[in-house]
Amino acid sequence: MNCKDHPGPRVEDGFFLAFVLIITVAFALVIEPFFAAILWAVVTAILFTPYNQRLLAKMPRRRNGAALITLLCITALVIVPSILLGLALIREISAFYTRIQAGHVDFALIFEQLQARLPDWVRPYADRFGLTDGTEMQAQLNNSLAGIFRTIATQAVAIGQGAFSFVVALGVMLYLTFFLLRDGETLTANLNRVTPLRPAQLAALLEQFVKVVRATIKGSVVVAIVQGLIGGIVFWALSVEGALLWGVLMGFFSLLPAIGTGLIWVPFAIYLFATGAILKGVILVFCGLFVIGMVDNILRPILVGRDTRLPDYVVLITTLGGIELMGFSGIVIGPVIAALFIATWNILATMREPRAHHESAGEGTESGTS
Repeated sequence: MNCKDHPGPRVEDGFFLAFVLIITVAFALVIEPFFAAILWAVVTAILFTPYNQRLLAKMPRRRNGAALITLLCITALVIVPSILLGLALIREISAFYTRIQAGHVDFALIFEQLQARLPDWVRPYADRFGLTDGTEMQAQLNNSLAGIFRTIATQAVAIGQGAFSFVVALGVMLYLTFFLLRDGETLTANLNRVTPLRPAQLAALLEQFVKVVRATIKGSVVVAIVQGLIGGIVFWALSVEGALLWGVLMGFFSLLPAIGTGLIWVPFAIYLFATGAILKGVILVFCGLFVIGMVDNILRPILVGRDTRLPDYVVLITTLGGIELMGFSGIVIGPVIAALFIATWNILATMREPRAHHESAGEGTESGTS
């Protein structure tokens, strides 16, 4: 038999695969500055695709029109409120820092009130850690807050200088979202055609990707917004200064399972009890436990469903790790990577099951023959 009938891998194929790898890495480096914009465009398209499909059902031959209407809804419901909230939050932080600098927030008096109400058995531990010297604590706290707000001011200047970059990134996100909404099915078909995976494997991974993105946004971000909104309203009703700031922080910390909003409202409840505002403290504890705390238990199963929910410890670790690596975008990236990791190993286990069954059946046949 002639060797030419079964040619081996050609040198040209090897060079072409190397070229594909190089050009892919180069393309990734080119789009790297807009990675966050691309990520949020994909996330937004996934979330609003059902709405876009309902529009297409009513106007089947106007894909551009349906995608444009969906994009306008995204801008009105998500983009504009987020920008307005960010501006209001910056004003709230500035006003809070001004009150501290002017001495309207007397931390020394607060520490004295807390110290006066400490139980006798707690005092030795407080003395050991230096928590009873109000003047020293105020100086340390003022220095810490000054450093924090200097950092915020520096970042604000950087944001101001990079306003053009922000506008460009926002434009890229909205522009890409439009085409993902309009051509999503075609892009998915092309991905199925070129990806070197079995169709069933790729379909399982894409399904898991879409599920976890929707679960992360609907089950985490929406719950965080609701908890932050309720927390801010409760703080405002209790006449707590900076209610908007604390509400936003409560919403952010609610993204962390197990820890959650208690990082904000528990210290305030302790302060209210220590300063004699018993009724306000009781109201805050009640709202924290039975209103804010129950939002997650009630809303998340409705929005997500229990079958797509990752374990809380996985969400906590991957969210923190994602934020550490990629900033705010890590809120989505961390859980998505975790879900794809679990899905990949589940696919591998499924692939091994028929092989293991076949091998065990073969062993049984051999033993029966012998």
